Amino acid sequence: MSRPPLEVADVFRAHAWDFLQACGGVVSFARKKVLCALLACRTAVLGGHRYVCTRRCGYEHFVYKPCGNRHCPKCQAAARAEWLEARARDLLPVEYFHVVFTVPALIAEIALQNKRVMYGLLFSASADTLKEIAADAKHLGAKLGFIGLLHTWGQTLHHHPHVHYVVPGGGLSLDGAKWVSCPPGFFLPVKVLSSLFRGKFLDFTRQAFERGELSFQGSLAPLGDPQVFAEYLAKAYDTEWVVYAKPPFGGPAQVLKYLARYTHRVAISNHRLVSLQDGKVSFRWKDYAHGNRPRIMTLSAVEFIRRFLLHVLPKGFMRIRHFGFLANSVRVKRLAHCRNLLATSDVPLPSLDDIVPAAAWDGTLDVAGAPCPGCGKGHLARYTLDPVPGADPFSPPSRIDSS
Repeated sequence: MSRPPLEVADVFRAHAWDFLQACGGVVSFARKKVLCALLACRTAVLGGHRYVCTRRCGYEHFVYKPCGNRHCPKCQAAARAEWLEARARDLLPVEYFHVVFTVPALIAEIALQNKRVMYGLLFSASADTLKEIAADAKHLGAKLGFIGLLHTWGQTLHHHPHVHYVVPGGGLSLDGAKWVSCPPGFFLPVKVLSSLFRGKFLDFTRQAFERGELSFQGSLAPLGDPQVFAEYLAKAYDTEWVVYAKPPFGGPAQVLKYLARYTHRVAISNHRLVSLQDGKVSFRWKDYAHGNRPRIMTLSAVEFIRRFLLHVLPKGFMRIRHFGFLANSVRVKRLAHCRNLLATSDVPLPSLDDIVPAAAWDGTLDVAGAPCPGCGKGHLARYTLDPVPGADPFSPPSRIDSS
């Protein structure tokens, strides 16, 4: 895969100072860390290696170190490939379903100011909902195992928190003695899921408020009053809460391809960027309200950076979580039991190279000892490059060497 002609880091390098001026230099520590990481990623600031031909033909190649920040669009490939390999070993020979829980805009506003608490409640309420409905004998009567993936963005980078779940079509009976399968092509009733999810989430939110775990600033400051907060939650209760289940995946390959697209993602990939001209960024997005119609949106670079940084997660917050018989503490034992009940020891899997290309398009692959691309006769020798002090985005602008 070739390097995209335009990257998020290019926008940051060109307009970070404009963004900082626009916000008066007031940036949270978490966002400052992401901003600095993307500015330095794969530049001389972090150091790296220089490759030269052993026959001194003049060929040289520079490889700078990645920042490794989980919000960086270029630093997710290696982590994603390793994670997918582990998930491939966890697959069962059953249908898999994709279920999405989202919250209305009223709740999203609170979540933006209370990310750690509210994103945690989103996971808790949605996971508990799946477990409770599935355990009900009227629906499935089984204990599920599933993977949850938190996304906080929509196609236009606005704040839109929601959780994607990948769920095997069935589970262990309540006594653990047999495997209970879902009806072909059907998982659980979404209206029932939506109603229970809404009730659980709002109850959890009320409890968090009573424990003093929520804070409100700016236009939301009046919510600090218990009566106003109660009225706000009542209004949210009367709003539509969207839960939907997509058609089941066709098999293990489709499950892995889906996970490859949705895990280790950031708010926008470099390949969606179209142009950066005259202080404006254009990018592709899908208009879901009109049949996924492809469109182009243009924002000022300052607004683009602002929206991107809306999705910085709290330090240490786990955006990929495992539940039920796929929980980390019991997964190996429970999966072996599931396979025994399903009378299978393994699932035929496609090559991960077909799903996540092994080639390191970002140029970080170690090529020491490889034939010289210049003369074809020598080989490449590697020399370490020490980090070079870079530009401080919180001081007047200067260029960062990204050669």
